[in-house]
Amino acid sequence: MIDLERNRQVVRAYLELAFNAKQPAEAAAEYVGGGYIQHNPHAADGPEGFVAAISGFIGQFPELSIDIKRTVAEGDLVVTHSLLKVSAEDRGSAAMDIFRLEDGRIVEHWDVVQAVPEHAANANTMF
Repeated sequence: MIDLERNRQVVRAYLELAFNAKQPAEAAAEYVGGGYIQHNPHAADGPEGFVAAISGFIGQFPELSIDIKRTVAEGDLVVTHSLLKVSAEDRGSAAMDIFRLEDGRIVEHWDVVQAVPEHAANANTMF
């Protein structure tokens, strides 16, 4: 039986450690499975691909942060809807990440990122 709440907690802890605590190697060691499959075209497969991509991103944007607004868990998947910012002044980007987990470890990842615009055609927020 899949523990949906445990999977949500794993994903939240992983993102917090990697992005907000700026410790992607520790996050990968703790939460990523060895056969990690990456669908983001800017990162290689495997835990080392994640570490290299996020370390480079943090190096470029040392104020990088992620604010997880909501999570959805179903089966072996957890989806996060987050505000990703590269600095305190940045309007940020809305990010949707999909993680597949096996035995409490993240083994696959997809993402879609959209910049938060200065002006919108409606009064709704992206969150």
